Amino acid sequence: MTLRQVFKSWIDHYFSDEEAVILLVVLVLGFTALILFGRMLAPFLTALVFAFLLQGGVNALVRRGMPHLLAVIVIFLGFLGVLLTLAFILMPLIWNQLVGLVQETPRMFASGQQLIDDLQERYPHLVTPDQVQEWIGVAGREMTQFGQRALTLSLASLGNVLALIIYLVLVPILVFFLLKDREQLVAFTLSLLPQKRILMTRIWNEMDAQIANYVRGKFIEIIIVGTVAFFTFAFFGLPYSALLGVVVGFSVLVPYIGAAVATLPVAAVAGFHFGPTHDFLYVLIAYGVLQALDGNVLAPVLFSETNNIHPVSIIVAVLFFGGIWGFWGVFFAIPLATLLKALVYAWPRGIHKQHDKKAVESLGEE
Repeated sequence: MTLRQVFKSWIDHYFSDEEAVILLVVLVLGFTALILFGRMLAPFLTALVFAFLLQGGVNALVRRGMPHLLAVIVIFLGFLGVLLTLAFILMPLIWNQLVGLVQETPRMFASGQQLIDDLQERYPHLVTPDQVQEWIGVAGREMTQFGQRALTLSLASLGNVLALIIYLVLVPILVFFLLKDREQLVAFTLSLLPQKRILMTRIWNEMDAQIANYVRGKFIEIIIVGTVAFFTFAFFGLPYSALLGVVVGFSVLVPYIGAAVATLPVAAVAGFHFGPTHDFLYVLIAYGVLQALDGNVLAPVLFSETNNIHPVSIIVAVLFFGGIWGFWGVFFAIPLATLLKALVYAWPRGIHKQHDKKAVESLGEE
């Protein structure tokens, strides 16, 4: 069999169905538009995520007899209150702690250098002076690069103030209209698709509940883990508790890797603040208990309806989609991986087999 025949056989096997070809074109056009115009459409995509997140609350109020418009207004006002609280209370606190941490860095660096000198004096055969100088040089270079990146970020943020204001104005407006006119927007989107969309409907029905469960569950997980981490660090008197709480909360976006990465700043701040004392050990134990409860209790409860995906697939999806779309790519890595898994299992070749099986069973019953 020639290469051309093999390729033709593969095309006939997977793309003999007309709807499969249409679905492939829709997927290619959709991903291409996101890759090319994702940054321009970022406010709309952000509003779409928030609207999807808040739709469950609107539906709950409507089921209790509240008119749709009034339910939208109530949920939107709650969302607006949370957004303003984050913008004018939490964000300034986190920014002040970040500035304080950057200003405290030279002292931490000096303490670390003193710790290395003490290790060299206690264990001269284990830690040589050349190793000490090498570690100090590496740390100095890293601190210099960190300072340069922080300065660049600060200068760049001055130009992004307008963009932040645009987000704070545009996103709430878009969220309100996406909630208010959801039925009209969905009907318009469906009118752009082909009349025959059995495969698309099947895949969407499989993905809808899972995406809703994941998005809402992930937001709840971020809030719970970040809040518990903040109060835990504040209880032990750890400085920069709000900043570390935000870091730990957002670390749940990246399974397995996020928890390991968030451990470094927590351990560094606790180590430099408490030194090699029992308090340092207590902070690490409390942080380990928090991560264990999140991974073994909270996450299974929140994501009980989500398809299980192999950890290797999750890490690959995070690396791939995060490299393309940044934060939102990391956030939606698992739903996108689930979508690809659903596409593989629901492709027309599987539908034909199910139809053949049903036909055989019906003939047997006759």
